[in-house]
Amino acid sequence: MKKRNFWLNLFLILIGIVMGTMIAHFTKDISFLSWLAFGESFGTSAPVTLDLGVMTFTIGVSLEISVAVVLAVALSLLIGKFIVRK
Repeated sequence: MKKRNFWLNLFLILIGIVMGTMIAHFTKDISFLSWLAFGESFGTSAPVTLDLGVMTFTIGVSLEISVAVVLAVALSLLIGKFIVRK
């Protein structure tokens, strides 16, 4: 049961991230909803490249968190809690 809850919560978090990103993108130009797009971006400024001669690895990580993403993740987890009653 715990393994199922882990995968369900991970799925709900990913849905919340996608939905929150979409909401932030669509509301950034609407004056009374622009606060939903307020947030910060974290990560590497440029990708890191490791050249081994035979192969090259390029790694870059960036994370953008906005108010809409936080609200959407919280809402999706709350909905998931009511879907799966213990």
